[in-house]
Amino acid sequence: MKIISYNVNGIRAAINKGFIEWLQQANPDVICLQEIKATQDQIPVDDITAAGYPFQYYYPATKKGYSGVAILSKTKPNNIVFGTGIHHMDFEGRNLRADFDDVSVMSLYLPSGTNIERLDHKFMFMDDFQTYVNELKVTIPNLIICGDYNICHEAIDIHDPVRNKTVSGFLPAERAWLDGFMKSGFIDSFRHFNKDPHHYSWWSYRAGARGNNKGWRIDYNLVSESLENRLKRAVILPDAVHSDHCPVLVEID
Repeated sequence: MKIISYNVNGIRAAINKGFIEWLQQANPDVICLQEIKATQDQIPVDDITAAGYPFQYYYPATKKGYSGVAILSKTKPNNIVFGTGIHHMDFEGRNLRADFDDVSVMSLYLPSGTNIERLDHKFMFMDDFQTYVNELKVTIPNLIICGDYNICHEAIDIHDPVRNKTVSGFLPAERAWLDGFMKSGFIDSFRHFNKDPHHYSWWSYRAGARGNNKGWRIDYNLVSESLENRLKRAVILPDAVHSDHCPVLVEID
């Protein structure tokens, strides 16, 4: 099972940059999208179906053109869960889950902390999400939580850890939360296979950051520890350029 997570920073813009053609070539079984910034009626679902993904699930934010997640799948899930049941998460369209026979795949778009108000919201989201997942794992132990976490875990995951230590996304408290979340029963699938520096999934549009590889690794496929023996590979796909993020891939038996 090949799974990709991709913050497309607007699915319509990504499609205009060749996203559907790329999707056919990448050929995942399931792709989790974040920041779709569109409702289903604004998306060319027939073109995506023709590309091999007849099962499409969209969870947009209440606010038009903002946030939103999606899951596209080649096979029909047994069950789809829109949101978490927690209002402050769900009205921004940040969580969508597809349950298959022996694994559940979640698309997560964790808030950024662009100002003090949003940073407070982010920490509330993080705490409530941890509680939600702790409860979910009781009945669904084989989880793959794909998405944009808006946090770099370690210094190796950011191009300039010293200058960014006071910037949201690399704050000590954010990093500690992500560390604790992983230690609650998840594997960072990319780091499971690759311990090298200079691998990132997001770059600013400013100052040629992508060309100079001055990036952040904030997109993850976190896999339940129960699936460790089924992990085959995990890679970042920086050559996909439909967004300021790039896709991240995990494959399991």
